[in-house]
This record gives sequence, structure tokens and C-alpha cells, in this order.
Amino acid sequence: MIKRIAALLFIFVCTSIAWIVLGTTIVYRTDSPLSNELKSRVAGNWGTAQEQSPPNASYHHEFIRTEEDGNETKQIKASETIPLPLESTKANVTLDLEYRQKGLLWYSTYTVAFSGDYSLTNSSGQDQDVTFQLCFPSEQAIYDDLVMAVDNQALTVQNTNGRLLGTARVGAGKTVVLHTGYRSQGLDSWRYDFGKGVSQIRNFTLNVHTNFKGIDFPENTISPTTKHETDKGWDLTWNYANLVSGYAIGITMPQKLQPGPLAGQISFFAPVSLFFFFFLMFIITTMRGINLHPMNYFFLAAAFFAFHLLLAYLVDHVSIHIAFVICSLVSIFLVVSYLRLVVGMRFAAMEAGFAQLIYLVLFSYAFFFKGLTGLAVTIGSIVTLFVIMQMTGRINWEEKFAKAKS
Repeated sequence: MIKRIAALLFIFVCTSIAWIVLGTTIVYRTDSPLSNELKSRVAGNWGTAQEQSPPNASYHHEFIRTEEDGNETKQIKASETIPLPLESTKANVTLDLEYRQKGLLWYSTYTVAFSGDYSLTNSSGQDQDVTFQLCFPSEQAIYDDLVMAVDNQALTVQNTNGRLLGTARVGAGKTVVLHTGYRSQGLDSWRYDFGKGVSQIRNFTLNVHTNFKGIDFPENTISPTTKHETDKGWDLTWNYANLVSGYAIGITMPQKLQPGPLAGQISFFAPVSLFFFFFLMFIITTMRGINLHPMNYFFLAAAFFAFHLLLAYLVDHVSIHIAFVICSLVSIFLVVSYLRLVVGMRFAAMEAGFAQLIYLVLFSYAFFFKGLTGLAVTIGSIVTLFVIMQMTGRINWEEKFAKAKS
């Protein structure tokens, strides 16, 4: 009996090492420089994270400056750039999430439709040629339906160093509305930045509509003042009369269940599943006097390993859920079809097949529920311990081991 237990431990250790190697391989495929290159390709084809900032408007003011040089007084022509104060902001954003898969990872890409109406006032006492400037939210992006208009009059614009520039004549003391808009694409997150440092924002309203439920807000960003859940996503609103803040507004796109990291986690956890399965099989066969040779356990361990090996390379080609179902059916078929030849169909289907369903399939599926994996495995372990303790409470183990030795 001692030799048999030692042989089972040897098989368990060897299989665990194989799982560690497999899990390490998956992690390397997920976090290797090639994966970073894949993300760069996604960003190159689709766009990067976008950060929109409010436009600014300014005019040049020329004046005569007096300077004294010794006993001589000089008058020098000078100029300065005077910004127009931003009186109010009304912006609307629509974010549509569209996942893209490269290798073992899903990337949270999105399309964005942005429009904004900004009220600016020429507070000088005379008419001014005002230059309006809008910075693009990302240099690595494409922009369609780009519009820039003042009081519904389209501006003649030019693109200079990632900025859109246009000029319009604004009367003395007049408030004009600058309308901007575009459609674009981004990756991972979208932000609205008020500017460097602490900014004062008056009469600000931003409405964001999403087609996804799992909204998240990055650290050091402002949460919406109101939010309303829709059939497909959320309607979010940031509304402030007079806000002073050094924080931006930000939305992080929800991450899709990542097949690579998930397969790696399941592989690293696999020895726990095999331990429970071997333990239960050992108890049941000992109680019933069924003779399972260590070589039989070796093939059972191989069938368990086949689940993770197939999963690691199948998730590249099909959905993680479909891959999980296929791998589960393959592994259970290997165990049941093998044990029916060794012991019999009833034991293979009932005891072994059911135990594999719990400790391999269900324990592994617990990783699909982020944050609940540890609790699910703990509950399963305690229930298993309770059942086995009740099954074996009246067994004379000294007598059982003595029979096995003889």
C-alpha cells in the first residue's frame, strides 16, 4: 500500500510539473514582446486611448510699450495673445464598444461620436479676429465628419501640429457659440481633460451614452452627477455650474474575458483538481476493494492534462466558452471510456465521471467568475471533506490497509 501511495504521489508531482510548464508557456504567449507588438498593431489599425480637451479662442492685441534707455525714452510696438473666456460647455459623446481579438487577448476598441457647443465672449471693447483652436484627442486616430463652426457658420480650418485652427470676426462684447464635432476610434479608455493644473469650469454639461453595461471610472477622475441605465448601456451626465477641479472625466472600457490569462490560471490550478480526484478515487476504490494500478492513475492524470493542453491552444481559434465545453467533453470521454475497460461502465460513468465533472470542469469554470473563484473552490473542498468523512467514519482503516497489504 505504501508503495502504491508513493507511486501516486510521483505521478501527481510529475503531472503538476507538466502543468507548471504549460501555464508558464501560456503566460509567456500572453505577456511576451509579441503580445505587446500585437497591441501596437491594434492601436495602429484602430487608434489609441483618446483624451479630449476643450477648445480655446484668442486674439492678438497690439500696443505701444514705452521703455527708457538711459536718458532716452523709446516706444516699441508689442503684441500679446488674449484668450476669450469660456462661458459654457454643452458636449455629447456616444461610445460604442467593439472588441477585437489578437492572439490570446481581447482588446477593448470603441468608436466615439463627439459634439460640443462652447460659448465664448469677446470682452474687449472692439471687434476682434479670433482664432479658434481645437486639439485632437489623439494623434494616432482617424477623424470623420469633422466640423468646426461659429454661430452655425462653418470655419475655413487648417490642421497644424495636431490642432485644428480657424478664424472668425467676433464683435465687441459679443458671445459666440463654437460648434465642434467628429467621429473617431479609440482603445481602452476615453477622457475629457479640462487642462493642466486646477481649472475653473463654468456652466459645464457633458452627456455620455454607452452601449455597454460594465462602466468603470479610472482613479483620479470625476464620477458622473447622474446616471441612467438603458437597455444596452448607460446614459451618464456631468453637470456643474461652477466647478473648480484638477481632475479629469474618464471612462474605462470593460475588459472582455481574456482567454490567455484565464487558460493560464486554470492550468496553474490544475494540480488542486487532480489531487481531489485522486484522493476521491483512492478512497472509493479502497472502500470497495477495486484494484486500480498506478498505471491506471497515470492515464487518468494524462486525461486531465489533455483538458488543459487542448484548452491552451484551442482558445486561439474559438470562443473561450466553446473551447471550455469541447475540452471538458474530450477529457471526460477519455476518462470514462478508459475506466469502463478497467473497472466497468457503472463506476466509470457514476463515480469517476461525476468526480471529474466536479473537480475538473466545475472547479475550472469557477475561474470564469472573477472574485468568486477562491470562495467556490473553498466551498467545494469543504463539501468534499464532509462527504468523505461521512462515508469513511465507520471504516477500520487498519483492517483495510492490512487486507490491501496481504
